[in-house]
Amino acid sequence: MTALTPWVRAALRCPVCRGELDDAGPPPAVACPTCGVKYPVRDGIVHLLASEGKPL
Repeated sequence: MTALTPWVRAALRCPVCRGELDDAGPPPAVACPTCGVKYPVRDGIVHLLASEGKPL
């Protein structure tokens, strides 16, 4: 899963800065352009833990 449906994208926010998330892949991930961090998507689940974030 790299493409988020619009209602999912509208609901998800960065756990650090509360910014909107964009698709970032491959590998499947979502990214916060505000704070420059990406979060992994594993088995279709977005892992939005600050500790799992990696720099873009």
